[in-house]
Amino acid sequence: MKLIIRFIVLTVSFFYLFIACSEEPYDENGKGILTGKVVQAETYIPVANAKISTNPNTSSVFTDSLGNFVIENIPIGDYSIEARKEGFVTRFEAATIKINETTNIVFELDPEEEINNSPEIPELIAPEDNEENIDLSVDLIWSCLDPEDDIITYKITLRNDITNEIEVFENINDTIFTLENLNYSTKYFWQVTANDGINNDVNSETQSFRTLEFPNARFLYTKKISDNNVIFTADENGNELQLTSSATNSFRPRKNLQANKISFIRTTGGQAHLYTMNPDGSNVFKVTQNIPLTGFNLDFYNYSWKSNGSQFLYSNFDKLYSINTDGSGLELIFQTPNGKFISECDWSYDSSQIAIKVNDPNGYNVEIYIINMAGNIIYNVLNGVGGAVNGLHLSVDNSKLVFTQDITQYESSDYRQLDNRIFLHDFSSSITTEIDVAKPNGYNDYDVRFSPNEASVIFVSTSNDNISERVVYSCEIANSNTRTILFQNSIMPEWK
Repeated sequence: MKLIIRFIVLTVSFFYLFIACSEEPYDENGKGILTGKVVQAETYIPVANAKISTNPNTSSVFTDSLGNFVIENIPIGDYSIEARKEGFVTRFEAATIKINETTNIVFELDPEEEINNSPEIPELIAPEDNEENIDLSVDLIWSCLDPEDDIITYKITLRNDITNEIEVFENINDTIFTLENLNYSTKYFWQVTANDGINNDVNSETQSFRTLEFPNARFLYTKKISDNNVIFTADENGNELQLTSSATNSFRPRKNLQANKISFIRTTGGQAHLYTMNPDGSNVFKVTQNIPLTGFNLDFYNYSWKSNGSQFLYSNFDKLYSINTDGSGLELIFQTPNGKFISECDWSYDSSQIAIKVNDPNGYNVEIYIINMAGNIIYNVLNGVGGAVNGLHLSVDNSKLVFTQDITQYESSDYRQLDNRIFLHDFSSSITTEIDVAKPNGYNDYDVRFSPNEASVIFVSTSNDNISERVVYSCEIANSNTRTILFQNSIMPEWK
């Protein structure tokens, strides 16, 4: 029995010894190998002589001509591997070294970009900020330096205060630039932008200047720009100045010399209201508020100044109102006895009489009469005639009245006129005669006004096709051979 037990013990001991001798021992000090390659980012061109080092530190090597490297006998563990080469951005990669294994990594190095500073902020030198009476041709002058003496190109942004139009002048290589053909009586805002071709744009501050006042502007008229009416003024030499922005619908300008103001109609929010402004287009003021200007057709609507510049007359359907130029004192002056619309009015120079044109809602069945300031009808010029009639203007002594009438008495839903001519009514003789202004056949003359000396008339003429260009003419009343074009593509003239 003892022999059997001893045999079993020896056998088990031998078995455990055999198993223990067959296992590999664990080496905590094992090592591995790191290999890799360094190339340029994007192009993958090998980077030679790049320094490769580890953290924790073991040893450092350099890449060969093909960008390859090997670091042997690295203790196992986690490392941060650094690749460094002058002219490139240093790169780090993580690597885990395992016992008796080779770990491979690839570095993609980005070339260092040379640091380049932006140009300095341009300094605007001339014209000085808020300088006035600048000629219509002006040199803009500024200064600008670049730290690396890079070549700078400039851009000028120019805006005016009347139309808010923005002009941009680009690819300027000098610090002086000549602006030409500027408008009279206009404030301009300008800014210079500098660019060195490397960095972002650098903008100057914005400065302003104002051009010369417009000389002796005796004419006013309206032009169509895009979808809006725009008011212009001009002198007798044809120099022109835009007074209202093309972003608003403004028309029917009238000038009062004593007030030194220009009045006009502007439509906003579906209503037409009366406004005033300075002769250069500045200081716009809304006169009417609660009761707008209305008639059958605003293209053939007219209102009137009081000669001393203190009040206006305007109509709202069948009612005629007076209002002070500051918007106060609204008063009903007259109401038509038959409900017809008042489309036009003209206040006499001595403010004692008012010429009125009334019509039905389609613009026809016209009457022209004179009322006194008590609202009584004191004289009839026309009564219930067919066709289109427009353009009332009294002479300064109340002795004459000019207007236009379509002698065909044609009537249509689009208010088309076929043969509109200019007529002069003499109150002393009660005779109406046509003024011969050499109107061609197939044309209409309308919107007539006396010249300041009343020896001539100014008016609009266009083909009766209802789509052709409108042109403003003048003609001496006593000489039809003087029919002269004043302004192309223009309507609603005024001559003061």
